[in-house]
Amino acid sequence: MRGPKSTATIADNTTKKAKVDKSTGKKNKASSKNSGAPKRPPTAFFIFMEQFRNGNKENFPVAKSASAIAKEGGAIWKSMTESEKAPYVAKAARKKAEYEIAIKQHNDNLSETAMEISTSSSIDTHEDVEQEVSSQTLKVL
Repeated sequence: MRGPKSTATIADNTTKKAKVDKSTGKKNKASSKNSGAPKRPPTAFFIFMEQFRNGNKENFPVAKSASAIAKEGGAIWKSMTESEKAPYVAKAARKKAEYEIAIKQHNDNLSETAMEISTSSSIDTHEDVEQEVSSQTLKVL
């Protein structure tokens, strides 16, 4: 016996459409970011995890999954003392300082470019207005 589709199936189809719409909305937001901006620096924990993952790959190339390595690394990070974390914190601070310099230079370049564009566009607009006025006076004559 075949009957009409149940309302549950119809409801599932509408939720799938909503998910697609949401994902396209997110893609539009991501594309509006400035792609030329420098990347944010990693925190001390992420610097530690990068080193930890590389060490685990050498010691256990196939034995552990990524999630197991991440859990183990997080547990080790929590158990470390402040003095053991100090090299990672210092490296993160240095990378953050480099990032702040790079972002300042990037923002200065953006403001200079915006200034040049606004100046050139206002000059172009002024020239267009002068040409229009002169052409109208010639028509009158």
